Amino acid sequence: MTDVPRGPSGGLATVRALALATHLGPTVAVTVVATLLAVAVDVPPGRSALLCAAVLAGQASIGWSNDWLDADRDRAVARADKPVVQGAVAPGTLRSAALVAVVLAVVLSLLLGIVAGLLLLVLVGSGWAYNAGLKRTAASVLPYVTGFGALPAGVVATAPGTPVAPWWLVAAGGALGAAAHFANVAPDLEDDLATGVRGLPHRLGARVSAVLGALLLGGASVLLVTGPEGPPTAAGWLVLALAVPAVLVAAAAGSARFRRAAFPAILLLTVLDVVLLVAGGAALA
Repeated sequence: MTDVPRGPSGGLATVRALALATHLGPTVAVTVVATLLAVAVDVPPGRSALLCAAVLAGQASIGWSNDWLDADRDRAVARADKPVVQGAVAPGTLRSAALVAVVLAVVLSLLLGIVAGLLLLVLVGSGWAYNAGLKRTAASVLPYVTGFGALPAGVVATAPGTPVAPWWLVAAGGALGAAAHFANVAPDLEDDLATGVRGLPHRLGARVSAVLGALLLGGASVLLVTGPEGPPTAAGWLVLALAVPAVLVAAAAGSARFRRAAFPAILLLTVLDVVLLVAGGAALA
């Protein structure tokens, strides 16, 4: 297969394709949440900006490496949403971008300090390990648990004095990461199976994966409400009251009949958990 793009030519078209190949939505979301958490735990503005750049570079490297390593597989199943399948960017370009971005992520992360930097790089290493082969194994969820568990710990460690993140913040991050894995894989189950990818969600099936994803999102809510010192606030109890029915609806996402109704519930749980995560960081400050 040729390595020459077949789509629209020109610098702007290539930049657009590269931006999309970062998996733009998740990349921006993770970067924004990490930056908001940094602000919440009183990381100085300059270090918050550096952390934002480090996380963005790491997430971009993960997205680009995914589309580079999966280029042949995505072409085989005609993934029209992938710029490399559209011919808008070549796999070789994605490889080069991924390698440059991961080096940049390492440098920027370590400028924040050894402890904070290494914790932030756990997420980057986990993403690359997933792309390189763990996605095809029963341990496919592990990079999401370790990576997103380490992310809030790395952000908190960026604050003055290198504080240690509380266990409940790390556990909630890991739960959110695992839930993201089950949710992200769901739309691609058939295409993945057709090309030999059999991660944990594929082995469990759509229905079980949907239930586990919903329970993980609900579990993260419980951790973030009850974890901080002192009794839960009225707002925390309200979130849990909203989370319970949302978990029940989200668990039905594995059924094609209820998938459309389940999506708003999954989105609600995710937003609630992100708000709680940032609020948990503010409580630490």
